[in-house]
Amino acid sequence: MSSNTNYPGLPFQVKSRFLPIKDLDVHILEAEPEISFNTTTKPPLLILLHGFPELAYSWRKVMVPLSAAGYHVVAPDQRGYGHTKRRSLHNEYDRITFTEDLAPFRMLNLATDIVSLVYALGYTSVAAVIGHDYGSMVAGHCALIRPDLFESVVLMSAPYIGAPAPSAPLTPPVKQISDALATLTPPRKHYVAYYSTPEANDDMCNPPQGLHTFLRAYYHVKSGDWSNNAPYRLHELSASSLAQLPLYYVMNLHETMPQTVVHDTPSSDEAANNAWLTDTELSVYTAIYKETGFQGGLNRYRCMMDGRWSEDLRVFAGKKIEVPAMFLSGQRDWGVYQLPGAVEKMREETCKKMREEDFVLVDGAGHWVQQEKPEEVVECLIRFLRRQ
Repeated sequence: MSSNTNYPGLPFQVKSRFLPIKDLDVHILEAEPEISFNTTTKPPLLILLHGFPELAYSWRKVMVPLSAAGYHVVAPDQRGYGHTKRRSLHNEYDRITFTEDLAPFRMLNLATDIVSLVYALGYTSVAAVIGHDYGSMVAGHCALIRPDLFESVVLMSAPYIGAPAPSAPLTPPVKQISDALATLTPPRKHYVAYYSTPEANDDMCNPPQGLHTFLRAYYHVKSGDWSNNAPYRLHELSASSLAQLPLYYVMNLHETMPQTVVHDTPSSDEAANNAWLTDTELSVYTAIYKETGFQGGLNRYRCMMDGRWSEDLRVFAGKKIEVPAMFLSGQRDWGVYQLPGAVEKMREETCKKMREEDFVLVDGAGHWVQQEKPEEVVECLIRFLRRQ
């Protein structure tokens, strides 16, 4: 089913359509190579999975170059985001509420969404599943669970550490450390804990500075443009160690996310001169999140705060990613080091085939690396893919 979605800044080669998948009508953006393939040979498939608060649109700058390299490139609006909606709904957008069932947002179901997408596209193999931010977690689980289907994986901005151990407590480390963060001076809280509250969605949907200005500030402070982003490894998972993270990761206890980032809102001149996220492009995010709210994405963080929603992953405890893996992020991205020890565990234990040259931090880029430095990202991806 085709879509009339017409995003500014979206290359004309990128098409928009819907696919019925499980309980969803999934909105995808896709770009296909111009070279012809016969009826028995399809171009290799790449699946691109966005993070929070992002959309399939976040991949707009890399899709055409990847398709020009011979790949069928597909980026879905994942469950709870953008134009993807539950099939039972007749309105254009799916506005999820805090009181709804969390089960559809548990990780195993999110990975199953992507497996189902692959088959709905008519494929039985994927050259690479590529995930950014929270999408990195989904991509990692796809490669861990179905190495027969996903031939390689690229983890972007968020290190992947595998399935939980059978003995892992149902109370995740972030929740365990919350009390200690609150005793600091000044008292602090982890952003995942904040995102799990009933108030977070309303805070971000109705910020005092306006939704567009809030999103501009949020994307700015996590980008390479913000001068205070100079990340380094943290030595331990403790309140004092995590307090070294920027306020957008470990917030002041009594502030909302809009209050946290408002102090670093770029000037009107800085916003006007932003080449990687123009005001017209930002308006796409503003318009869509105004309709959907943020709860669909926030529900994933709520699942992270309650180990019951990952119990079904324990059957994969100890399993490694057997397929070739790459980690790709910005050199100015604190997301790489926000969880102490995660990078080391990913490289030394979880991913059996992550080469030294496939741990890449792009110079000058922050968290939104595929938007900030798309040419460098495409170059890294193609180098990795062509070696497989």
